[in-house]
Amino acid sequence: MNETAHTEVVNEDDLSDDELLDTEGPAVEVRGLRSAFGENIIHDGLDLTAERGEVLGVVGGSGAGKSVLLNTIIGLRAPQAGTVRVFGQDIEHASRRRWTAIERRWGVLFQQGALFSNLTVRENVAAPMFEHTHLTRPEIHDLADLKIALVGLGPEAGDLKPAELSGGMRKRAGLARALALDPELLFLDEPTAGLDPISAAAFDELIKDLSDSLDLTVFMITHDLDTLYEITDRVAVIADKHVVATAPVRQLEHADHPWIREYFLGPRGRAANAARAKTEA
Repeated sequence: MNETAHTEVVNEDDLSDDELLDTEGPAVEVRGLRSAFGENIIHDGLDLTAERGEVLGVVGGSGAGKSVLLNTIIGLRAPQAGTVRVFGQDIEHASRRRWTAIERRWGVLFQQGALFSNLTVRENVAAPMFEHTHLTRPEIHDLADLKIALVGLGPEAGDLKPAELSGGMRKRAGLARALALDPELLFLDEPTAGLDPISAAAFDELIKDLSDSLDLTVFMITHDLDTLYEITDRVAVIADKHVVATAPVRQLEHADHPWIREYFLGPRGRAANAARAKTEA
């Protein structure tokens, strides 16, 4: 007598985020990525991995497609070819439930902060919590104030609109919103762009402290040499439409690729190293 095997159908809504996502492998895996605008090919066979717990810097020349890469990873662009996995999930084929689980585990700080101009800082930080949690309004506002304090802003900042903030304060407010849901993965797009050297150094220190204390994986697009030297574990270099090297920044100083040599050992790189050596002396 033949027996028919029955496969139990699992409802994803009944599963926890940990059951839906890979909790052990790399935070981000990009394989064979191809990106293009019409006939203009931006990436061709790009491979990149962000390991859990590391601060990964991503650099490249103008037009190398750094922001295109970020937008593809977070689902704002569809790749022409290749796969992008976040927490083990192929983002092109992830179900709505899995997408929700992924979004709860990442935070994004866009280059200009992307704060809602008509909302206060507290309301901006609270927005993801209203969308993704079932906390009460008082609980959410208390947590928003906690995140605001976590990024080094005073309590008075919560009642201010983005237009009332300095550039450095807007960056910190955007970071507080990115941290609203206690993410494991933090995306930063040119976090120190537009900041003076003192503010940029303070922001670097803040990112490093948060990464260490919260055990964050940080995927950071930047052109700031000081940031690369001070807080990254590895740096991925995009050139020739793909990643040509991924290594700690000191190792990249010895790379043979002409763009890497010009970037790290050219006039700006030498000046940054000289300033750093003087500070350490």
